[in-house]
Amino acid sequence: MNGILKNVRLNCLVGLLLIVSCQEAKQQHDDTETWISLFDGTNYQDWTPKFKGSELGVNYKDRFVYKDSLLSVRYTEQDTFHGNFGHLYYKQKFSHYKLRATYRFRGEQMTNGPAWAVRNNGLMLHCQEPSTVGLDQDFPISLELQLLGGNGTDLRTTANLCTPGTNVVMGDTLFTPHCIGSTSKTYHGDQWVTVEALVLGDSLVQHIMEDEVVLQFSSPTIGGGAIAGYTEKAYQEGKPLKEGYISIQAETHPIDFKSIEVLDLCGCMDKEAKNYKSYYIKADTTKCDY
Repeated sequence: MNGILKNVRLNCLVGLLLIVSCQEAKQQHDDTETWISLFDGTNYQDWTPKFKGSELGVNYKDRFVYKDSLLSVRYTEQDTFHGNFGHLYYKQKFSHYKLRATYRFRGEQMTNGPAWAVRNNGLMLHCQEPSTVGLDQDFPISLELQLLGGNGTDLRTTANLCTPGTNVVMGDTLFTPHCIGSTSKTYHGDQWVTVEALVLGDSLVQHIMEDEVVLQFSSPTIGGGAIAGYTEKAYQEGKPLKEGYISIQAETHPIDFKSIEVLDLCGCMDKEAKNYKSYYIKADTTKCDY
């Protein structure tokens, strides 16, 4: 009888250890990074276009294209540029996050496109609310992670910074010019390129290529000009940019995006919650699940 009891106790102890072990393994699994696919080849309805001179939601001349599991910008041979830049906005805004996108430039620039826009696009970060963009506004108030492709000969960095309607601090100095180059290498041809960014509200933004920080700045605020057609209500000079929308451009050169992903760093930081993540940086108790 004692032997049976011992076996029962032993079996219970082993079972308890297995349960604890499984719970620990589950907790470790739950703490893995959860990336959000802003574009995964299917969720086209999550994006809204806005072109200069057109109402919000109008995909002017079908320049934003969803085909072959890619999100693309395309122009027909008859399509001529008349200053109507376009932007495509994701439905959700973010404040603290990592961004990762894989892109490639294709073919030739559209007719009458400006010389500076050859193999030029951008991931616009901390964009203003799309509904507040003026009818004839050319660029949203935002921080542009500028994407440039090489021309086959010259050095041409990517993951640069342009500041439509914004100012930033570089080091400890207010930076007011419109653009500044990164320290990245040049990516020639139509190759796929992956770019990343770390965005921490209005405290720090880093542009990253091949796991190296190629540009860094802080304290973004509204100001500096470099945009036209904006509404006075949206252009609140000096206001810190702590969050915003993400958009891509239609800036006269064809481009493909294979994927655009975000790792939200804002979430439940209570270790007692089921959805706690150790990598969260900003707490949001409304997201906690117990």
